[in-house]
Amino acid sequence: MKQSYQNQELKIVIKRIKEQAKYFFLPVLIFLLIVAASSLYYTVEPDEEAVVLRLGKYIKTEGPGLHFKIPFGVDQALKVKTQLVLQEEFGFRTQSVSGKRTTYSGRNFSHESLMLTGDLNVAEVEWITQFQISDPKKFLFHARDPVENIRDISEAVMRRVVGDHLVDDVLTEARVEIAEEAAQLIQSIMDNYDMGVRIVSIKLQDVNPPDEVKASFNEVNSAKQEQEEAINQAEKTYNKVIPEARGKAEESVARAEGYATSVVNEALGDAERFNLLLNEYKRAPSVTRERLYLDNLKKLFSRLEDLTLVDSSIKGLLPIYQNARELSK
Repeated sequence: MKQSYQNQELKIVIKRIKEQAKYFFLPVLIFLLIVAASSLYYTVEPDEEAVVLRLGKYIKTEGPGLHFKIPFGVDQALKVKTQLVLQEEFGFRTQSVSGKRTTYSGRNFSHESLMLTGDLNVAEVEWITQFQISDPKKFLFHARDPVENIRDISEAVMRRVVGDHLVDDVLTEARVEIAEEAAQLIQSIMDNYDMGVRIVSIKLQDVNPPDEVKASFNEVNSAKQEQEEAINQAEKTYNKVIPEARGKAEESVARAEGYATSVVNEALGDAERFNLLLNEYKRAPSVTRERLYLDNLKKLFSRLEDLTLVDSSIKGLLPIYQNARELSK
C-alpha cells in the first residue's frame, strides 16, 4: 500500500512539473523566435557595403538594400562606408560642436607638422589626407588597424616629399607639386599593402615657418618682394625703351632703303632719258642740240627774278641802267 501511494505522489509531481514547464518554455520559445526574426535580415544603406561572415569566414560582399542571413550569430554582416570620402587631419584637429561653427582644437600637434626641408630648414606643414574604401573586405582583414596605417604612411611620405624640396619652395610655389607627389606615393604604398583604400587627394592646409623664426622669414619674404618689384620695374622700363629704340631704328632703315630706292630709280630714269636723247641726237644732231640748248636756257632763266639782255655793240648803257634801277627803288 505504501509503495503504491508513493507512486501516485510521484506521478502527481511529474504531472505538475510538466504543466509548469509548459508555461515556462512557451515565453522562452517566443523570445527565441523574436530574436531569430530580428537577426534574420539586415539593411545596407546607399553609402555602405556589407561584408558577410559565416562562423567567422568571409562569404560575400553585399550592396545597398535588404538582405537575409542565418540568425543566432551564424552569419554576421559588417557594414563599411564605401561611398563616403573620409579624411585624416595632420598638424591640427577640427572640432564640430552641435549648433556652432567648426573650431580648431587648442592642442599642440607640432610632432606631426614640423618637418625638415631639403636645405636643412624647418617648416610647419598642416595637411589633410582624403580617401575612400574601395574594397571593404581588404580594408577589414588585410590590416589590423587600417586608419592608423593610413596616418603613419601619410606622415612618412609627406616628410619624405618635403625633405626633397627647399624651404622657399615648400612655403610658396611648390605646394601643389608636393601634394600631387605625396598622393601618388601614398597610393603606391597602399596598393603594395593591398589595403583596399583609394587616395582621393592630399590638401595642404597651411605651411608656415616655425614661430621662433617666423619674423626672420617675414623679413626675407619682404626683401624678396621688393626685389621682384624692382625687377618688374626694370622689365617695364626695358619693355618701353627697347621697342621704341627698335621702332626708331627700323624707321631709319626704312627711310634709308626708301632713299636708296629713290636714288637708284632716279638714276635709272636719267640713264634711260639720256639713252633716248642719244638716239634722237644720232638721228638729228643739229635739231636735238638746239632743242637741248633752248631747254637749258629756259631752266636757267626760270630761276632768275630780273633778267636784262644787252646787245654787246651798244656803248654807255650800263650807267643809264643803274640810274633806272635806283629811280625804281
